[in-house]
Amino acid sequence: MSKKRLGIGFIGGGFITRFHIQSLISVRNVDVMGIMSRTKASAVESAALARSIGVGDDAKAFDTITDMIADPDIDALWVCSPNFARIDTFEEIANAISSGKGELIGVACEKPLGRNVAEAKKVLELTKSVRLLDGYLENQIFAPSIVRGKEIIWARGASTTGRPYLARAAEEHSGPHMPWFWEGSLQGGGVLNDMMCHSVEEARFMLTEPGKPRNSITPISISAHTDCLKWQRPEYAKILSDNSGGKTDYLKKPSEDFARSLIEYLDEDGNKLIVETTTSWCFVGEGLRLSMELFGPEYSMFVNTLDPDLKVFFSRKVAGAEGEDLVEKQNAESGSMPIVSNEAEVYGYTAENRHMVECFLAGKRPEENFDDGLDVTRLLMAAYMSAEQGKPYNSPTLRLKHSYRLWPEVSGTRKVNDE
Repeated sequence: MSKKRLGIGFIGGGFITRFHIQSLISVRNVDVMGIMSRTKASAVESAALARSIGVGDDAKAFDTITDMIADPDIDALWVCSPNFARIDTFEEIANAISSGKGELIGVACEKPLGRNVAEAKKVLELTKSVRLLDGYLENQIFAPSIVRGKEIIWARGASTTGRPYLARAAEEHSGPHMPWFWEGSLQGGGVLNDMMCHSVEEARFMLTEPGKPRNSITPISISAHTDCLKWQRPEYAKILSDNSGGKTDYLKKPSEDFARSLIEYLDEDGNKLIVETTTSWCFVGEGLRLSMELFGPEYSMFVNTLDPDLKVFFSRKVAGAEGEDLVEKQNAESGSMPIVSNEAEVYGYTAENRHMVECFLAGKRPEENFDDGLDVTRLLMAAYMSAEQGKPYNSPTLRLKHSYRLWPEVSGTRKVNDE
């Protein structure tokens, strides 16, 4: 049964939830009805934001996920809670629905779907068990520059000279906001798990022919390298320790702050395709940098979010407090600075949420769904195994959505077991 408006509840009340709420200004037929967070204050703050910008006049804080599901005005949930709470979150969703506490149309989940393959599979299974529509929130494949770039490249370049064969994607900044992100056991790893999830899916999206499923290209090999270049140095490790009340010790137990991967694919005609990704928590620049390069026989495409159409310059006499009012993960307040005029739009959150809302209202499964989230997790775990073993992880007969037996299953953050 289709609805005219979708009432949504957010699980998690932090930075990423507020980003999603702000993006809803440009999305029709949706109302934020509730926020539930382990930290009640953040839920109250996010609900107040929704009310103040007109995307949720009745938005309020809830004490539990079950309470939100029991509210008849909430039709779908956006899961934006910490990675380590993923299984508990989806078990509560499934238990509440199966026990008759309430009903939902669907659930959308932020990256990653799980900290490892076992968790990602469990999330998918729990969601299917209560017959919910599912959407995987990978914002970068909805970014306007990426969507439009793909349209033009495939319509003009690929149609006349051949498909693209090389995609380079990077996401780099100076490090996560919250202390738990730095803890490998809580987050699922370091920068590879945190940010390469974006890059591998964005590149896979760009290399997939329009109108064809993502599994029309087949990964056959992954080579990866990880390292801790900056945050294991004593003066920077002390910053992490101080920010976490002594819980994070990168001198003894670091996670990687730099990661690279090279993924080889085959298309349906047996042509080789290459994806190169770079991710970093030790990038020194104006702020968050997202870049994508795509190459084919007679064409190329370039995107860099730190090269926007608006820049400002402040001399050393301009004083100001530290903040992120110019660009996400801002590192300076003076000199020449780029300004991303609408981050929610530029980074893809607006189009992503519009797609999810429209699909849920129409009773359709979103094009980017939990199958894709599971695929991404498998790619990341294979990258970790390659980095740890110091050699490529090869799987010449793999098709991600049809044959899982050759990919690693990961229990904990690093142990590998084959199915």
